[in-house]
Amino acid sequence: MHNLKVLVIGGGGREHALAWKLANSPSVSHVYVAPGNGGTAVDSKLVNLHITDKVELCAWARDNAIDLTVVGPEGPLADGLVDLFRDQGLHVFGPTQAAAQLESSKAFSKAFMQRHAIPTASFETFTDATLAHAYIDKVGAPIVVKADGLAAGKGVVVATSLEQAHAAVDDMLGSNSLGVTHNSGGARVVIEECLVGEEASFIVMVDGRHVVPMATSQDHKRLLDNDQGPNTGGMGAYSPAPVVTQAVFDTTMRDIIWPTVHGMAKDGITFTGFLYAGLMIAPDGTVKTLEFNCRMGDPETQPILMRLKSDLGLVLLAGAKGEFSGLSSLTLEWDERVALGVVLAAHGYPVQPSKGDVIEDLPADGPDCVVFHAGTALNGEQLLSSGGRVLCVSALAASVEAAQQVAYAAIAQIKLPGSQYRTDIGARAVA
Repeated sequence: MHNLKVLVIGGGGREHALAWKLANSPSVSHVYVAPGNGGTAVDSKLVNLHITDKVELCAWARDNAIDLTVVGPEGPLADGLVDLFRDQGLHVFGPTQAAAQLESSKAFSKAFMQRHAIPTASFETFTDATLAHAYIDKVGAPIVVKADGLAAGKGVVVATSLEQAHAAVDDMLGSNSLGVTHNSGGARVVIEECLVGEEASFIVMVDGRHVVPMATSQDHKRLLDNDQGPNTGGMGAYSPAPVVTQAVFDTTMRDIIWPTVHGMAKDGITFTGFLYAGLMIAPDGTVKTLEFNCRMGDPETQPILMRLKSDLGLVLLAGAKGEFSGLSSLTLEWDERVALGVVLAAHGYPVQPSKGDVIEDLPADGPDCVVFHAGTALNGEQLLSSGGRVLCVSALAASVEAAQQVAYAAIAQIKLPGSQYRTDIGARAVA
């Protein structure tokens, strides 16, 4: 099938990367992005749609004979966009509202893992702050406190002291300064043991029954070098992740990915879409699940898709139709080189990011370096910042060190007042 018309839902860096890769897929003729950003606006191969309402989007997709819709962010998934599109007979790659609970509800996710014996940290769930505080005092610190709801990657506090843990509970069950979107039943927190090891992002595509693994990657969550400072949505990533050895890969598929796909089906919920397991790999090689996401990671998507050589349009359409087995030789083809993405964040991110700043001197995209936009908007001819994570400069090279050189040389050219970035993306792989 060729001349596919594809709609990408979302407006961040992940969506720019998906749209870019789809536009460069031989099977795809048109790519629309809703609502898109400044980067997708200036790309001649992409068309931004200024529609965000799911009912309007569905009608537009039907009226314009869209062959495939791909949902980037978690919000529309939790809001049931996939259910709506499917009801209208449209091919859409992403999980239903029920399946998306794996991400949208930490409590659902942890109970699911417990029920299906999927390795994860021990935990308790609370709606009552007094009981939560008592539990923290009983088990001590370090301890992890998670808001039960969507928090754009920021609803997790790894508390190294009791004070921090108690403050997190007061915030998540009280003032809600993180702006968590609560699930039905009001505010809840999941409090769990603090796992030790190295994190990795393990992303697969699922068509309901079959699983196609993506390249491995590792994200850098903390704002500052050497993993210091507050947690963010992610300050950079690289692929492949050396910490995911063949043994870790096999263990993850056997003990986490397959039991999740089968467990969802057993619970009467067919899972289709991207399934992202955040892993904690202990020094002895033991693998546990930190969390599930029901979409590709951001910024992991950018380096992963830089390395993908297969036709993404055909793969995602097969996944949406539940026909991965129909692409009989479906093993994704990857560039052997390393890809690395560095996030350029706005002044004041993650607490109070500056917006409306002029961005200048962006290097031109080339075969080995692409600037993906996340928080940008076009105002006439001027490119302005519109979010916390503004750009992700992604490079492809023979080694991690070489990819770092390319990405950081490009970052050095870009002018954005007060912007901040980490200088050590990929350091673990180098070590």
